[in-house]
Amino acid sequence: MSTRPPSPTLRAAGPTAGAGARAAAPVPEAANEASKGGGGQAPAAPLPEPVRVRHGLDLTTVLGLVAGFALVFSALAFGGHARAFINVPSLMIVVGGTIAVTIVSFAREDLAACRRQLGRALMRPVADIADVSGYVLQMAEAARRNGPLTLQPLLKDKGVEPLQARAIELVVDGVAAEDVERILRTEIEAQQARSRHGAAVLRRASEVAPAMGLIGTLVGLVQMLGNLQDPTAIGPAMAISLLTTFYGALVGNMALAPLAGKLERNTDAQTIVDTLFMLGAISIARQENPRRLEMMMNTVLPPELRLSHYD
Repeated sequence: MSTRPPSPTLRAAGPTAGAGARAAAPVPEAANEASKGGGGQAPAAPLPEPVRVRHGLDLTTVLGLVAGFALVFSALAFGGHARAFINVPSLMIVVGGTIAVTIVSFAREDLAACRRQLGRALMRPVADIADVSGYVLQMAEAARRNGPLTLQPLLKDKGVEPLQARAIELVVDGVAAEDVERILRTEIEAQQARSRHGAAVLRRASEVAPAMGLIGTLVGLVQMLGNLQDPTAIGPAMAISLLTTFYGALVGNMALAPLAGKLERNTDAQTIVDTLFMLGAISIARQENPRRLEMMMNTVLPPELRLSHYD
């Protein structure tokens, strides 16, 4: 049977071709010695460098929020009456009412999950999909050439993705491919459901905030109509009536709804990453040709990130 040399660096089709593959890490010295002792055997395929999440502020989220509110407040300042838009009772109705209704709508675990996910949403928590696809393919090539046990050193790296570590443990332990798929798919679905709960909290809050603004408007109108005989009371009541609607629309549509959409986007991206790890684990457990794994991953990847290593 003919042997083939280690594969070159993977490349992804499309504009992100350079990000689709990570440089392979050098093979440990012990692995090199083992490969040399095999005589005419093919040299050991190098283990890929683990994909790491790049920590740091997600500038798209931060800049979007800052720019949106800055434009609104700048417009208020240019009008010359910015202080007229500050009303404590209106803020109490909108902010306090939104928090109260949202707390009633969800369990404490859901609120805690939303707080954690919201913090991670500002820190780019999801690994790059192009990097993961190339990494999984390199990992499958190394396992096919040297056996699944060669992946065990990857578990010692603290930067390994949680589901990736679980997938490597299963294939190293020799679990059947059907069981690997069932276990990993169950974990992916459970993680996806937990993430959806966090996004649902913000989505609910974004719906409640404008409603609380409407309630504040009704409160202000009632106060105004009840004090028509006192001209000095009409102004404050009208301010509450109008500003609560303004605050509700501002908070709901410029902060809560975009953040809910960001959490949902992160959930979808993490699901793709976890699915790639699952497909790689199944392929390794079945001892399939990495060419077939590439075809399976391309069914999951967006068109601009699809691999073309074996074309």
